[in-house]
Amino acid sequence: MKKYFNNRTMPVAILGILLLSGACNDVEKNKERELALNDEEVGLEKAKELPKKPLSEEFKKYWYAGNAEITSYELEQARYGEIREGKSVLIYVTEPFLPEKQVKADRNNPGNVPVLKLNATKKYLTGIYPYSIMSSTFYPVYDNQHALKTSLSVQEWCGHVYSQINNRDMFEFTSHSYFEGEADESETLEKSVLENEIWNKIRIHPEELPIGDLNMVPSLEYIRLRHKPFGAYEAVASINSEGDVSTYTVNYPKLERSISITFSKAFPYTIQGWNEEFKSGFGPNAQILRTKATKLKHLKTAYWGQNSNKDLVLRDSLGL
Repeated sequence: MKKYFNNRTMPVAILGILLLSGACNDVEKNKERELALNDEEVGLEKAKELPKKPLSEEFKKYWYAGNAEITSYELEQARYGEIREGKSVLIYVTEPFLPEKQVKADRNNPGNVPVLKLNATKKYLTGIYPYSIMSSTFYPVYDNQHALKTSLSVQEWCGHVYSQINNRDMFEFTSHSYFEGEADESETLEKSVLENEIWNKIRIHPEELPIGDLNMVPSLEYIRLRHKPFGAYEAVASINSEGDVSTYTVNYPKLERSISITFSKAFPYTIQGWNEEFKSGFGPNAQILRTKATKLKHLKTAYWGQNSNKDLVLRDSLGL
């Protein structure tokens, strides 16, 4: 099995670039909380022990320009044995993260770890009632350890659920649900590849994606919606290239599930779409259906400051 992380000692790349830390906060607070994320100030002992892969000038210019990258997708989502039409949005942005508190940092701090965060959303209807799904994954830009945190929330008219994985000495998993058998869960797991973090790794070092036989923790979305036990499952991962795109595929034989993520071969490795096949519905009549997402629009902007009615027009530019 290919090793997921490269343990060779790497030179320390210096980031002298200002990163806005006030995303999703008040605009005035944004101005007060601009952070200079300089590698020389990352003093957390645990972080210092990990070799850092150098960041290219291309990477720094694209991801440290004070904007987020927003991409919308047409969604065909399998749910309850039928295909539902909807929309999905991937929001990528860099920000400082406090690994001890497991939260986004509000100010310059010697323990800050720069991460590439992905907020992934889905919205679709199941008959009369809607589904709203969001996952957040915080992945170190140095690609030198697993995601520091990933979380999921699902809302629909029957109730809502919330799950979270915290990366500490082990993976710490917590979940809360309106289902009796899943009401409150808490457990630990030896560290393994997270499917959620693959989407971040693609944007940083797709050439180092794990290939071959491995154990992988399926996405929190799949685990919750299919009511599967949290854990790492046997998987086979592969990557294929055709034209100007590559497709990374993970197959889980025991789950009868596979997911394929297609992305551009050239930087910034934009996600062009994805396919996911799994049994939809429950009981003996459940059939394998395909969820499909196709890229619509792409926008780079500081969306957290665009919260006025006059900014509604920007949703049109995303096809939303």
